[in-house]
Amino acid sequence: QLQASGGGLVQPGGSLRLSCTASDSLLDDYAIAWFRQAPGQEREGVSCISSGSGMLKYAGSVKGRFTISRDNAKNTVYLQMNSLRPEDTAVYYCATSGRRRLCLNWNNGMDYWGKGTQVTVSS
Repeated sequence: QLQASGGGLVQPGGSLRLSCTASDSLLDDYAIAWFRQAPGQEREGVSCISSGSGMLKYAGSVKGRFTISRDNAKNTVYLQMNSLRPEDTAVYYCATSGRRRLCLNWNNGMDYWGKGTQVTVSS
């Protein structure tokens, strides 16, 4: 029901914009979060946006470099990633609880996951 796209290979310092789309109101009505998982590492919460875009959350490792936004008219949530670093390399996923409109305890309780998109930052 959720689909992440926009990944690719980029050089350090470069930018990418990921998109998360949904075919139904699942994306419009609830908070949406981005997670990432690098090989051999645990999944990490990256960012979250509330249903009305009034609450934004970022992991400390991406704050100031990544920006989350949403366009409900297009059923899309975006993750703009700037100043990318090799340590940002991971598969990125979007997810939602399907219950919560705010980004409270957003690192847990996600029941709906999209297929991931690979982001590779390398020279």
